[in-house]
This record gives sequence, structure tokens and C-alpha cells, in this order.
Amino acid sequence: MKSKAGLCRTVVFGILTIVCMVLIFMFSSDNADKSSEKSGEVTKAVVEATVPDYEEMPAEKQESILDKAEHIVRKCAHFSIFMALGFCASCTVGRRKIFGIRTLAVVGFCFLYACSDEIHQTFIPGRAGMFTDVLIDTSGAVIGTIISLVMLAVFALVTGKKKTAD
Repeated sequence: MKSKAGLCRTVVFGILTIVCMVLIFMFSSDNADKSSEKSGEVTKAVVEATVPDYEEMPAEKQESILDKAEHIVRKCAHFSIFMALGFCASCTVGRRKIFGIRTLAVVGFCFLYACSDEIHQTFIPGRAGMFTDVLIDTSGAVIGTIISLVMLAVFALVTGKKKTAD
């Protein structure tokens, strides 16, 4: 039986998992123009903050930099939001062995959600489902899961709780 703190963690991270899923669904529901507009704004802010003398460059050079950077920003967004999903889903499940069945279940859940997300995008005007995005999403979820396992283990060490078997 779970402790009160364990139950609280499960509920809080379960809610955060659902929030991540809703955010992913909402982003995927944007048509191509709206999605490009959002990523374009983020890309421009990133480029302006990281590329020296960007504002002084000719318009053609700025556009070239933005075009190259936008692809990277979009893929980082996929990776990041699924890293958050993997982290939250993993924290919902709690402490376990890294190569246990519950860890595989978390990653499998995130993989299936990534697949459903890409299928969903095929129904949105101007969008397409891409298996490479599923791989990027799942990679993010794996990293989020690993980070959560490390943090849960450190928390257990700090609080003096013994590890339970998977």
C-alpha cells in the first residue's frame, strides 16, 4: 500500500501527465500556418538572442538563418515536450528498476502517444505525420524517464527510504 506522500506524488504527476498530453494535442491541432507562425516567433527570439549582429545582417542572410534554425527549433520542441511527458509519466509510476517492466511500460506509453499524435496530425490541414518525429518524441520521453529515475533515487537517498523491487 502506498504512503500518503506516494499517493500524493502519483496524483500530482498523473495530473501533470494529462496536462502534457493535452498540450501536445493542442499544439498538434494547429493547422500548418498557425504552427509555422508559433514556431517562427520562437525561432526568431532564439536567433536574435544567440546570433551576434543578427539585426545588422542583410534581410537575405537573416531569412537564411531563420530557415535553418526553424527546423532545429521545431524538433527541439518535439523532444522537449515529450521529455516532460516521459518525466511526468515516470514520476507517476514511482521508483523502480531502470530496466524493469514498469519503465518499459512508461516508454511504451509515450511511444504510443507519439504515434497517435502523428496520426492526429494527418487530419490537420497542411500537417503530416512523420515517423521521424515519433522517434524524436520517444527519445525525449526516454531522457525524461531517465531523469525522473535519477531524481527519484536521489530523493530516496536524501530522505533515507529503501528501494522497493520492481
